[in-house]
Amino acid sequence: MTALFLGLTPLPADALNSVREQEIAECRVGEISTWGDGRDRPALASPLVFVYQHRGAPAWFSEAEVLARVKQAAVAWSQCGVPSQVLGGDSVAPAGAVHVQWSDQGSVGNFGLANLGQRSLSLGPAAFALLHQRNPAHDARQTLQMVISHEMGHLYGLMAHSRRCVDVTSYYHDGKGQQCHVRDERARKTVLEYRATLPTACDIQRCRLANGLLK
Repeated sequence: MTALFLGLTPLPADALNSVREQEIAECRVGEISTWGDGRDRPALASPLVFVYQHRGAPAWFSEAEVLARVKQAAVAWSQCGVPSQVLGGDSVAPAGAVHVQWSDQGSVGNFGLANLGQRSLSLGPAAFALLHQRNPAHDARQTLQMVISHEMGHLYGLMAHSRRCVDVTSYYHDGKGQQCHVRDERARKTVLEYRATLPTACDIQRCRLANGLLK
């Protein structure tokens, strides 16, 4: 396979970028693939209600900005047929709501972590602070959107991680030499972060399958 890629005629950067855009927009037959690290299941609830608490957030993220990211992820995931509602922290949380919060304990030192049992989506202040310290020029809003979308996917029922690099539910390698899949290896090198910031067509298709909504 490596020899085949090496023998391909070089493509201009814009063409390679369009490969990634196509992967985001379409899910071809046979492309859905996971790392087998979990079993997809129905969403935690339908509709899903998210309540955002801004307390403990890094100073460079405004409440309105983070709330907008949560809403954007929820709207995108709702395309799979499971409706959602996003409320601000001053709202009374209805029974069964998912609390979106900033907590190093809840995120266990990660950028984010979804806990289905506790009905929480925790974002990690320390992880984002470290990113800000090490790479202040990086647009952390992109990382924030990706983390929220990724963790929200688990609440919609996608428990296994995707092996398609571009899917927001993916991870890039298993630590044992195995890597995620792309349609064209050259496209992987055109962007620092190949993973999408919102659910892709394959993410949505998996969500519909998990929730018995695929027509």
